[in-house]
Amino acid sequence: MMTQEGYMQQEEEWEREGLLDPAWEKQQRKTFTAWCNSHLRKAGTQIDNIEEDFRNGLKLMLLLEVISGETLGKPDRGKMRFHKIANVNKALEFIESKGVKLVSIGAEEIVDGNSKITLGLIWTIILRFAIQDISVEEMTAKEGLLLWCQRKTAPYKNVNVQNFHLSWKDGLAFCALIHRHRPDLIDYGKLRKDDPIHNLNLAFDIAEKHLNIPKMLDAEDMVYTAKPDERAVMTYVSCYYHALQGAQHVNVGSVAMPDERAIMTYISSYYHVFSGAIQTETAANRICRVLKGAQDNERLMEEYERLASDLLEWIRRTTPWLQNRTTDNTLPGTQKKLEEFRCYRRQHKPPRVEQKARLETAFNTLQTKLRLSGRPAFIPSEGKLVSDITGAWKGLESAEKGFEEWLLSEMMRLERLDHLAKKFKHKCDIHEEWTQGKEQMLVSNDFRNCKLNEMKAMKKKHEAFESDLAAHQDRVEQIAAIARELNALGYHDVASINSRCQRICDQWDRLGSLTTKRRQALDEAERILEKVDLLHLEFAKRAAPFNNWLDQAREDLVDMFIVHSVEEIQQLIHAHESFKNTLGEADREYSNIIGLSQQVQQLATQYQIPGGLENPYTTLTPGMIQAKWGDVKQLVPQRDHTLQNELVRQQCNENLRRQFAEKADQVGPWIERKIDEVNSIGMGMKGSLEVQLKTLHEYDAAVVQFRPYVDDLERIHQQVQEALIFENKYTNYTMETLRVGWEQLVTSVHRNINEVENQILTRDAKGISQEQLNEFRTSFNHFDKKRTGRLTPEEFRSCLVSLGYNVRNADGPEFRRILACVDPNMTGYVHFDAFLDFLTREYTERDTAEQTIDSFRILAGDKPYITDVELRRELPPDQAEYCIRRMKPYPGQSRVPGGLDYRSFSTMLYGQSDM
Repeated sequence: MMTQEGYMQQEEEWEREGLLDPAWEKQQRKTFTAWCNSHLRKAGTQIDNIEEDFRNGLKLMLLLEVISGETLGKPDRGKMRFHKIANVNKALEFIESKGVKLVSIGAEEIVDGNSKITLGLIWTIILRFAIQDISVEEMTAKEGLLLWCQRKTAPYKNVNVQNFHLSWKDGLAFCALIHRHRPDLIDYGKLRKDDPIHNLNLAFDIAEKHLNIPKMLDAEDMVYTAKPDERAVMTYVSCYYHALQGAQHVNVGSVAMPDERAIMTYISSYYHVFSGAIQTETAANRICRVLKGAQDNERLMEEYERLASDLLEWIRRTTPWLQNRTTDNTLPGTQKKLEEFRCYRRQHKPPRVEQKARLETAFNTLQTKLRLSGRPAFIPSEGKLVSDITGAWKGLESAEKGFEEWLLSEMMRLERLDHLAKKFKHKCDIHEEWTQGKEQMLVSNDFRNCKLNEMKAMKKKHEAFESDLAAHQDRVEQIAAIARELNALGYHDVASINSRCQRICDQWDRLGSLTTKRRQALDEAERILEKVDLLHLEFAKRAAPFNNWLDQAREDLVDMFIVHSVEEIQQLIHAHESFKNTLGEADREYSNIIGLSQQVQQLATQYQIPGGLENPYTTLTPGMIQAKWGDVKQLVPQRDHTLQNELVRQQCNENLRRQFAEKADQVGPWIERKIDEVNSIGMGMKGSLEVQLKTLHEYDAAVVQFRPYVDDLERIHQQVQEALIFENKYTNYTMETLRVGWEQLVTSVHRNINEVENQILTRDAKGISQEQLNEFRTSFNHFDKKRTGRLTPEEFRSCLVSLGYNVRNADGPEFRRILACVDPNMTGYVHFDAFLDFLTREYTERDTAEQTIDSFRILAGDKPYITDVELRRELPPDQAEYCIRRMKPYPGQSRVPGGLDYRSFSTMLYGQSDM
């Protein structure tokens, strides 16, 4: 019987499959309806629609009472929704009291007729009251039912039950279950796997007729459904199981669309029908265990006889080989025999030891099994008793021990001669390895390529060799002594020993003679190299400073110079003449240095010591000195030519400076005067505006006439730039300052002309008198301290205060309003034009938005709107079209087609609303 926790866990796993395929849902609805009716008929009722008939909870409570044999209490007979929910809750509480965990199942969903929730609830009831009690080897209900089916159908061909859906589609599994318990009902041998419809119908008909299991599944649906429902199949199989245990038979209708649950339902019926055959199966198992024990005992007896025979035969073959005490009287032959014995100990004997132990274990195990099962003890055949095997094994070990002692004594006897021969060979090998290459080294002339320090090191190395040679004298004497002993003992290969000893003694004499000759040659070479080393040192002392002088001279001669005046280039020419005066002394030093290198070359050639040519005190070579000296001698005239060319160029630049200065000193003062005169016209208020305008036009004409002088100056400046002249000591004016002044003059003339013209327009448009205009200009000029033609916000506020405006607070709203009018772009400055425009607007009458609205109202005949016809009739065509394009439709209650809103248009014109 499965545990409550296992059942609840399994139920949760099955509930996660709750999203049904439509075909499976239809199959479950039919299968579960039939299952419920099989129990409800006991109470004289049934259901037709599983979702509708359980909604009031009455038949659901009745179903649980029938299948459990318990009462759930008195149901509520009312027809209100809360009565139905109360009945369903009683049923759900009863199910939970049986240890069932209801996942996502509520009374409201059942009352509302939720198909999936209702089918899930019925499946939970089937699991708890029809499938949960199925138990096979402590497995869960589903696993136990599946294992029961697998065991019952295992002997049958083409049947492999792995699940409760696809494994049942061909019908053979159903037929196998029936045939296993009632072979008289089905001839299984005549069934074919390729005829599933026949197989399924045959099984369903026989189960219904002879086993009282209703036909719950449909053959066509089982075959043509991709994956039959597992729950329906389990429900059906559980009916088999309960029927065979004497449980109530299930009377379930046919299934329209088979699914896995339908197949599980149907197969469970099989299980309950055929579970009555358990006693027969138990008896058969008991017989099998007895027979298996007998067969195992016989197998152990045969195994013992076979192992005993094989082990005794191996002992009889091996013992004579261990008793043989003869050798070929040679160390290799004896060693080979010893290796064979070791191979016997490592490879052949260990498996036999294991075989002997396995034989004893098998014998003891067999005797124990026979004793426990009440059988007589096992007696092996003659000569194969455990005592016989033990005796033979002891004889083998005795022969083995004597064989090993004999081999070891023979090895000790032969090893003495072999040791002397190996010792002789070893010492000879060491000596010959040490002398290898020594004769070639002693006759070599490698020291002639050495420098002085390398020569001294080579002499030290030769002295070390002489000491090593004396140390090896003892080894040569040992080699000769071992050879004499081998001759005395009669070694079998004494001829090769004597020949090798003689070669070593002859070579030793030659090495002594060559060592003396090489020491004398090294002493002579060292004396010559010491003389060459003194010459190298002198060369290094004199060549280093001379090389530095050459590098500095070459650097000065090719140095890139930048001069801007005749005086600077003349200084460079004077320094170069001073350098040329030192070349004579440098030539003499050069000759002395080259002479030192020539002496070294003569000594190296005379005594054949090319290794002495390299100077260890410097990296400079005579060739490097010669090349640099040649470069200096070539660069001197080139430097002369370069300096003279630069002198000519600087003289030309000096002329350009004078020409530019002469012109600039004429143009600069003229521009400055004109700028001051133009500014004084605008700031001085001399004469009327018309007089000022006439004077400014005269200045404009004068500026145009003076333009050729500026252009001529630009031409000279272009030549100055091309000559790369950056400074001019003859004038304080630069072309950049003159250009700025010229542009300022032209701009000032045009700006003042424009301002005067705008003032005339303002005066005429606003009706301002000349006296008022002069007053405004006087106030503006008074606060324009720097004469820039503009005021800062603070200066502008002071000006307004002087004119009587109450704007003493710079952050006040009135001043901010005025400042926004005169400086709408927030440049931070107020020009006279903006200042004048503001004052004229303040001092003259102006149109307002209200005046414009009143004018439009007159044109419209006192209507709050105006039409395009009225505009075209009263206004010029272009102004009428301008108004029509920009006026919005009239939005009032008296809105008429074509009416235009002139009020919003008028406020827009004065900036009181958006366009």
